[in-house]
Amino acid sequence: MARVTVEDCVEKVTNRFQLVMVAAQRSREISAGAEPRLERDNDKNPIVALREIADDKVSPDDLYNAIIQGLQRHVEVDEPEEDGFDAMASNPEFAGIASQMSEQVAAAAGMSIEDSDDDEVEVAPKAAGSHPKVSYEDVEEEAPKG
Repeated sequence: MARVTVEDCVEKVTNRFQLVMVAAQRSREISAGAEPRLERDNDKNPIVALREIADDKVSPDDLYNAIIQGLQRHVEVDEPEEDGFDAMASNPEFAGIASQMSEQVAAAAGMSIEDSDDDEVEVAPKAAGSHPKVSYEDVEEEAPKG
């Protein structure tokens, strides 16, 4: 049988670099135990691979896809984790910790947190000489004199 030339294979795979990759893939398949589709004639695996490509015994597209598949890695998809704030809000112990932290933050800012009857939190100045606690009541304005 005549020697295989690259020109015979370039008719099937037009890019020479892709031809090298495809022939190497087929050669690795033969080395791994795949049955050659032609008579070996005492040729080495790369020559058998090139002859198979030139004689249309293997599909270059199939070999190209095998290269891609061999290079792909399985990427495990992580499940979205619960948001930290959602996790803390669902924890009953968090309410007490959050209350303590807000009191500490207010104290560091020179403020105090006082609970009112309406379960609303009022922030008032802590220092004695600062502004007094202000509440708004219904106040009738006097008509201007004059």
